[in-house]
Amino acid sequence: MEKDYIRKNTSRPIDRLTYHCKDGVEWFSFPILDQYRFLVNGFSTRTGGVSTGDGGTMNLSLAREVAMNMNLTEEQCRANFLENHQRLSQAVGYPMESVVLANQTHTDNIRVLQEIDRGNGIIRPNEFQDVDGMMTDITGQALMNVSADCVVILLADPVHQAIASVHSGWKGTIKGIGTKAVRMMHEVYGADPADLVAAIAPSICVDCFEVSRDVAEKFQEKYDHATERGLVRPGRLTEDGEQKYHVDLQHACMENLLMAGMKEENISLPDLCTSCNAEHLFSHRASHGRRGNSAAILMLI
Repeated sequence: MEKDYIRKNTSRPIDRLTYHCKDGVEWFSFPILDQYRFLVNGFSTRTGGVSTGDGGTMNLSLAREVAMNMNLTEEQCRANFLENHQRLSQAVGYPMESVVLANQTHTDNIRVLQEIDRGNGIIRPNEFQDVDGMMTDITGQALMNVSADCVVILLADPVHQAIASVHSGWKGTIKGIGTKAVRMMHEVYGADPADLVAAIAPSICVDCFEVSRDVAEKFQEKYDHATERGLVRPGRLTEDGEQKYHVDLQHACMENLLMAGMKEENISLPDLCTSCNAEHLFSHRASHGRRGNSAAILMLI
């Protein structure tokens, strides 16, 4: 039975994520992607793994596993990491050895995957450098980006059967990684942006994403009428008089996709905020950095 998640009100069925649980592993899938039988998709929660401590049981980042378990050896941390990935892959339905894990450093770099990339970052060390996005038309190759408040965007071309996954934190969003991904899908696979569908994964909502003036100004510079349209909202004044702001990272990511020619009805926004649901989903802000990472998965079959 689904736990007591805090859901956003939405009138669009494509925005309401679908809850799943199998063998104690809990995850969500995206209705906008579930409609295609040639896709496997998912977004993991904190539940169903073997990790301990603040990282939650289903931590899917080896670096976070080491950071959260200083009492364990690196070999023990890696064993937990692999067991978590094995459990999630069996539950969701993709081969763990075919996962390709990005190397996220808040760039707008997107890698076109080759067959040799299968297993990168999972069954062998991560060989990528500064890769925040990946795309492929190879079947059985599971794209994976991890997050704990940042946006992950999953893209699919139902005509040419090609997919992409990009990590879009505030820096990547300002750099336009989502726009770049759509354009590269067109250049590499011939995708028409109007045909693409996209799922924006659970991430921090505008009410929880507080930023400083300099970050808010970057969004105001990038997006026309950002304040009037609610992409940037004035927040609280600190005790020392500093003005804080709130940024709607999810809708900014949607804007980037629209700029590249996608249709709004083909873009799913999440009805779950990671920070609002920090008991069940990983949130860097809510945990003050004491957390693991969830994973967004997309694979062609």
